[in-house]
Amino acid sequence: MGIVENLHNIQQKIAAAARRCGRDPQEVTLIAVSKTVGLKAVEQAMALGLTHFGENRAQELKQKQGHFPEARWHMIGRLQTNKVKDVVGTAALVHSLDRWSLAEELDKRGGLMGIEVPALLQVSLAGEAQKTGVLVPDIEEFLQSVGQLKWLRIKGLMTMAPLSEDSEESRPIFKELHEIYRCYKRRTCQNVEMRHLSMGMSQDFESAIEEGATMIRVGTALFGEQNR
Repeated sequence: MGIVENLHNIQQKIAAAARRCGRDPQEVTLIAVSKTVGLKAVEQAMALGLTHFGENRAQELKQKQGHFPEARWHMIGRLQTNKVKDVVGTAALVHSLDRWSLAEELDKRGGLMGIEVPALLQVSLAGEAQKTGVLVPDIEEFLQSVGQLKWLRIKGLMTMAPLSEDSEESRPIFKELHEIYRCYKRRTCQNVEMRHLSMGMSQDFESAIEEGATMIRVGTALFGEQNR
């Protein structure tokens, strides 16, 4: 199937998952992960009404944002500190804030440009060594410390579940992150506002929505196994 059919299918699944848990489908933002596709595919997706796109690499993000500045671009991949200059002012939201040194660098760059830097705190829940993120026992100290920074703004949480053909295997991780999100949503931390919960990808976004996701990151299910 092409992008038109894929998007229709995804939108139907989003609506059904939202209905199952008593939510409004409009609460869920679909981020089209465009890391494997070229500009023509992005243009086609935008023509279908998509406005949020996600990239894994800072250089790709900057390039595509330059071609389509009217879209909202999300940095969803691990961000090296030396690439922060390419992302701040370009990305609408950084999903992958996974360590304190990156928080400091984002804040520093925001100061140089005189702009606030919105980011999501990436939380490690899967117990996989290759998955980066802040561990649960360290979340509170991290969020409290953000109050020391002038330009960084935490807008929510993000996590990545292990890849699996069975989406139900991701559900406990999504459920746990939602509980953490709800906990900190009730609390007051300077420069922290829990608005977004980014979790769920092509293979498990329905479970993520049922467990409270406000943003889902979908690439393969939308664009297929495309290459440039």
